[in-house]
Amino acid sequence: MNGHKLLNPRRLSIAAFSFSFAYLLSFLFEGQILYILLERHGVNGSTYVLASMIAHFLGLLTCGLFIRTLKSAKNMMLAGMGVCLAATVPFFFTPSFLWLGGLIFSAYFSGCSVAAWGFFLRAFTPKTERIKSCADVLIYSNLLMIAVNVVAMNRSPFIGLSLAVLCLIIGMIFIFMLPVVKVVEQNKASINKTSVSILKPLLLLCLFVFIITINSGLMYEVINPAFDHLTGLVSWYWALPYIVVLAIMRNLPTKANRSRIMYVGMAMIMGAFICFMLLGRKTVDYLIVDTLMLGACGIFDLFWWSILGEMLDYSSNPAHIFGVGLSANVFGVLSGGVLGMVVTSIKLPGAEVAVIALSVVCVTLVILTPLNQQLVLLLKSHAYLAAYDNMSQTQQTNNVNQIKTLDPLTAREQEVLQLLLMGKSNREIAEVLYISENTVKTHARSIFSKYDVSSRAELISILLKNQTDG
Repeated sequence: MNGHKLLNPRRLSIAAFSFSFAYLLSFLFEGQILYILLERHGVNGSTYVLASMIAHFLGLLTCGLFIRTLKSAKNMMLAGMGVCLAATVPFFFTPSFLWLGGLIFSAYFSGCSVAAWGFFLRAFTPKTERIKSCADVLIYSNLLMIAVNVVAMNRSPFIGLSLAVLCLIIGMIFIFMLPVVKVVEQNKASINKTSVSILKPLLLLCLFVFIITINSGLMYEVINPAFDHLTGLVSWYWALPYIVVLAIMRNLPTKANRSRIMYVGMAMIMGAFICFMLLGRKTVDYLIVDTLMLGACGIFDLFWWSILGEMLDYSSNPAHIFGVGLSANVFGVLSGGVLGMVVTSIKLPGAEVAVIALSVVCVTLVILTPLNQQLVLLLKSHAYLAAYDNMSQTQQTNNVNQIKTLDPLTAREQEVLQLLLMGKSNREIAEVLYISENTVKTHARSIFSKYDVSSRAELISILLKNQTDG
């Protein structure tokens, strides 16, 4: 019985992705292995890092184009990790063209594998528990990365690389053990059969993630180099505040206001850059700055990972949703890094660089507040539209009639309203009712005026509030 509990699909999927993700963190991006190897051979690492990030971005973005089922997602994860395994072998030998080629291939296929995990997150984890599954993956993979980093820094980069490869192999074993046949029908049944498009919330989330992660890129290029003399400490401590915050957020009550917590993260980021400006470059200064910065990153990462998890039920292709969302993260880090390199290349005094970085941070955080409000409203609206689409005709009518209008709706307006609440676009409504799109817009404006709102989202917000009050 205990063995069965340990090997249930949800835990297997978390373990599989945690070990696979640990390889990604410890070797390709945030670990010390690649940097040590490049430095040892006097190779300029900028080209390698840039190429790997672009390839990973493309892997995340394109995975959904050719992954359509749970079985194909499993095959992609196994094949992708197999390619990563083969592409890592050249790094045990002297530098050659195989290094750059191997890095590009492993980055691309690891991106595909990461996106494909969206299928397993949806299939094996209930919607209300996905924030915990995402937190577990991020916590376990970062703990493994810290262990590999310590070994690589204090023993040998080749031993560290061997451990990263071992994580990859263990991840592949767990992926192989994941079931697919038994959940196929369940998986199909779990997909919300609504016609409501998830595109707008997804694009808004991508913009949100991009703006947030610009700050991460700035951190890597502005803050981290200032503490290069603390290499031993930086190699492992920077992930600890991140892990601690993830653990705290994982265990918060489900009714906790995530938006308010996000504002705490914003304050922490601003505090980190202010402290960076005012404090020195000693160990205690690094601990303060890093704790604030990486704690904020933990808040933000779990915030949008959990939102991605919620979105999976509104698409037939979780790999597409997961991949596109995570690609925004990579693009944000890349953009922030480029911005940081431009700022630091000007050779300004450290204080001026920090001021410029802080200014960018302040601008991004100001943008985030209304963007977050719009995102939350859109997600609530989407959930309501999906629920409305599955109501009976009587339930739909009763739900809408509970809200009083300033003036009665005409018969045509009632038809337009019903289609609006089914998630139809203006063009789709026009096709259904055999009227022009401009006529639909006129009816919609009249409907919103009679409900004293300015948009469909505001109308739905009123409907949701009425349901809650009722």
